[in-house]
Amino acid sequence: MKAIVLEANEKNTLKEVEKPVLQAGEVLVQIKAAALNRRDYWITIGKYAGIKYPTILGSDGSGIVSEVGQGVDAAWIGKEVILNPSHDYGDNPDFQGKDFKILGLPEDGTFAEYVKTKAEYLYTKPAHLSWEQAAAIPLAGLTAYRALFTKGRLKAGDKVLIVGAGSGTGSFAIQWAVAAGATVYVTSSSAEKIALAKGLGATAGVNYKDADWAEQLHALASGFDVVIDSALGEGFAKLPDICNPGARIVTFGGTAGDFPAFNARKFFYKQLQLLGSMMGTADEFKAMLDMVDTHQIVPVVDEVFPLEHANEAITKMEKSSQFGKIVLKVS
Repeated sequence: MKAIVLEANEKNTLKEVEKPVLQAGEVLVQIKAAALNRRDYWITIGKYAGIKYPTILGSDGSGIVSEVGQGVDAAWIGKEVILNPSHDYGDNPDFQGKDFKILGLPEDGTFAEYVKTKAEYLYTKPAHLSWEQAAAIPLAGLTAYRALFTKGRLKAGDKVLIVGAGSGTGSFAIQWAVAAGATVYVTSSSAEKIALAKGLGATAGVNYKDADWAEQLHALASGFDVVIDSALGEGFAKLPDICNPGARIVTFGGTAGDFPAFNARKFFYKQLQLLGSMMGTADEFKAMLDMVDTHQIVPVVDEVFPLEHANEAITKMEKSSQFGKIVLKVS
């Protein structure tokens, strides 16, 4: 089969490799489309824990089940599916267990014509979505879903701030929150991305490059009940100022740096909560897909590249110029 293989020189190369061999309980999926995540970029440049070479990246994929291993219902063969990349989350839904891993490292991922996975990680592809749209969902969609609903306890009528609307998690957080009946505000790096966020249902947004972005948001919304942040960095210090009493700030990334110094007195005076989040459970993945089906949500796909142009897609992710997901068309 053809696959994009990351080698020790930190270069992704299109190669012919052997198709995966199934063990009991596993299935082989012919990948139709695979989506990029920021983790694929960090792994490519060698800035991620547990990197091994050679490896096939890719956590997100949609496709058709072509083979099943011993003990797997043969009725799966020919089914159109998407893959849950959150493996072995563990028995405690509050946090991932010691065996937790993400598809695409250490196990070979979806940047290939075929991928193997356990049957328990298969879910029926939403019928209203294309291969590319379905492939966009799993990692970013699940991360945003858990952050909003499990950690942030978002409910209808809440005011939510999405920091960094153009990312995959950002665009999903907007769509999930709007579907849940929340009022959504965003930050982004350009007026164009803010306009796109409003097209998804956001009420308003501000450019985080403006020195007074927090003051602008407070004037627009007066305060937020839930904040979803995947950036951290210096801007994080302003978030407590624009939170309502009892607000939840949920973070799952640090693309802008580490925690800055901030006024902790506002945290205890307002009784704010700071919550970390990562990926999600099988129950959350199913609940997310139920929301997609119920509200007929269509993920935002920024651009589709052929599999052989994977390096161009990763370069685009490095520049953070996208709004929504970057997808590879595989077959």
